[in-house]
Amino acid sequence: MTVISCAAPGSGPQAGLRPLEVSVGQHPVIGYLVWAVLFGALFAWEGLALSHLSGSVPTLSAAFRAIMRYPVGRWALFALWLWFGWHIFVRGWHFLLRA
Repeated sequence: MTVISCAAPGSGPQAGLRPLEVSVGQHPVIGYLVWAVLFGALFAWEGLALSHLSGSVPTLSAAFRAIMRYPVGRWALFALWLWFGWHIFVRGWHFLLRA
């Protein structure tokens, strides 16, 4: 939520300030486009790796296995998983019983 303060007409610089909410657009097309590109890139990577056209492209499971081999990699993936979950599920969540 972005808050913009504006003063009432004819008042002092600090008197009568009230917050105004600026709403977000109804259809975030750019967000949908970014998600589509990200998922498309993941599917393309996995498809290229499984097709064996290029022998140097590992599958996603092979890449994760190489990262998870080391404790630092496990902690980094765990931190990434927590960050991703926070931004997807908790950040836009509103408590149901809030008035």
